[in-house]
Amino acid sequence: MKIVEVKGLYKNFKELIALKNINLSVEEGEIFGLLGPNGAGKTTLINILSMVKRKDLGEVKIMSKDIEKASMEIKSKLGVVPQEIAIFEELSAYENVSFFGSLYGFKGKELNDKVNQALKFVGLEDRMKDKSKHFSGGMKRRLNIACGIVHEPKLVIMDEPTVGIDPQSRNYILESIKALKAKGTTIIYTTHYMEEAESICDRIAIIDRGDIIALGTKEMLANLIEECSTLQVTVREISKVEEAKLLVVKGVERVQFEGNVLTIYSRREVTNLDQIIAVLIQGGAELTDIHMKELNLEDVFLNLTGRALRD
Repeated sequence: MKIVEVKGLYKNFKELIALKNINLSVEEGEIFGLLGPNGAGKTTLINILSMVKRKDLGEVKIMSKDIEKASMEIKSKLGVVPQEIAIFEELSAYENVSFFGSLYGFKGKELNDKVNQALKFVGLEDRMKDKSKHFSGGMKRRLNIACGIVHEPKLVIMDEPTVGIDPQSRNYILESIKALKAKGTTIIYTTHYMEEAESICDRIAIIDRGDIIALGTKEMLANLIEECSTLQVTVREISKVEEAKLLVVKGVERVQFEGNVLTIYSRREVTNLDQIIAVLIQGGAELTDIHMKELNLEDVFLNLTGRALRD
């Protein structure tokens, strides 16, 4: 069953085309990732899905209902975890979640049970009486999630929920998202972290400059650049590597530098390993490691757009 269906969606802000002809669907029970750099259109898209902003053109259905004709019905089954933390710092964790739960009509014992359940789910049950202003950034993010899921929504939209937090809190949130999926919840997850998308998403849409440029499982996306082979070389002194000479080698498409590691993208049908090594050695580079690199989403994005995700 399709939980979300988007057809021919456009959104403009004066002269800026924020979204152009977006077409996608989200299946029930999956984690659907929206991957792209800041300013790509991810937040605009989920603001439309969350009914915070109105579309200009196109059709958007959630749970088979048109978002403009059945907004109240949809909102009762929709949870939103915004990028900006939306909690009241002077209230306790319990009071924050209780407030958001009450907006959905819960009260009394039912509300209390749902608040306790949400706080336990994000690992804050022991801090429920503490004011949230005393929480770390990661704890505030987790409280933000509890506020968004207290009413046990069928669909949860999360916009960059791990921005600016420590690795331990990030891992906790990612595991919580997997647990939500295990309970049958459908999740739309936006991020500009490749490793997060690869770790938790069933399918991923790569969005850039308001356009979806690729969509599928991470394996399907990697197949888009099947014609490329990726060689990763570690050298002692990167300054001795001459990019211009490597690019002259037959088959070499692009060279990427990161620290003392260079990644060389070549056409798969061309055998050029010996020539690449010869160029590096002739330039005085001392090789400490060399291996073929498995393609990942970073490679896909770089291949499709010609730039790194976080450029």
